[in-house]
Order: sequence, then C-alpha cells, then structure tokens
Amino acid sequence: MKKVVVSISGASGASLGLKALKLLPNGIQKHLIISEHAKIVLDKEEDIILHDDKDIAASIASGSFKVDAMMIIPCSMNTLAKISCGIADNLTTRAAAVMIKERKTLLLAPREMPFSPIALENMHKLSTLGIIIAPPVMAYYSEQATLEEMENFMIGKWFDLLGIENSLYKRWSDDA
Repeated sequence: MKKVVVSISGASGASLGLKALKLLPNGIQKHLIISEHAKIVLDKEEDIILHDDKDIAASIASGSFKVDAMMIIPCSMNTLAKISCGIADNLTTRAAAVMIKERKTLLLAPREMPFSPIALENMHKLSTLGIIIAPPVMAYYSEQATLEEMENFMIGKWFDLLGIENSLYKRWSDDA
C-alpha cells in the first residue's frame, strides 16, 4: 500500500491541505500532520492517521517506515527555510528531512505572494535537491469557473507530480 504524508504548515490555505488529503484515492495510507498554528477542528475520519507535530518519534519520522511521498500544503516560509537549512525541530520538518535523505518524493506548496529573494533562494536550493516546488497556481486552459474547480485543478496537478491517478481537472487535449 502506498503511504502519503500531508502536512499542513501555517494557517493560510489550511483548507487546501485538508482537501488534498480528502481527495487522495482509496488504497493510499494517509498520514496527517497539522502544525500548532494550523490546527482546526477535524471530524474523525476512518482512513487518516493524525500525527502530533511535536512527536518527532512518530513512524513517519523514520526512513524504515518507507513513506512514498509527502506534501506540505500550504508550506509556510518558516517551514520552507527550516527544510532548506536541515532544521528538523518538529515532525513536519523531521519527516521532510527523512524524505530528502531517503530520496523520496517531497512536494512543497509555498503560499505567499510575492516571494522574497530569501524564499526564492531557499526554493532554488531545495529544487536542485529534487524537491518539487509547486505553489498553488491555477491555469486558465482548464476553464475553472468556481473556487472548487480551481482547488481541484491545483490538487490534481500535485497528485500528477506524485504519480497519483486522478480526474480532478480538465486536461489539455487536441479537442477544442
């Protein structure tokens, strides 16, 4: 069974991280980390394993647990900077460090505009290490008309980057 971690870092855009978690297909073991700043009330869901961001001894903090992919949605600039510098002081940054050392897929969705030169430098550094930097950006070709369609497009693109099959958005085609 494929194992995917979704971490919600920072409060702005937290609903997008939750939606991505909920849209992960059945058959994927889902792990969720919510930082103290992003905690919201969650109904107990059958197929979600919620981890305390302070628990750096959790299963997902070990390379031997064999997580397949991790998404940090949204990724705060603080979390991005810590990952870039190798600081692993909470479960999110520890799990990200494990993904990097194990050469597993790590996707960061930084949500800030505009990006500062320091944030861009951190993103560049992580990108050269193979980390996927994929801010929540919509595309116009898929003709989203609602906020839900825009969110589905972004989540669908993130799933594509992780090799997770989905039909969340209208794809480019030869048909006009």
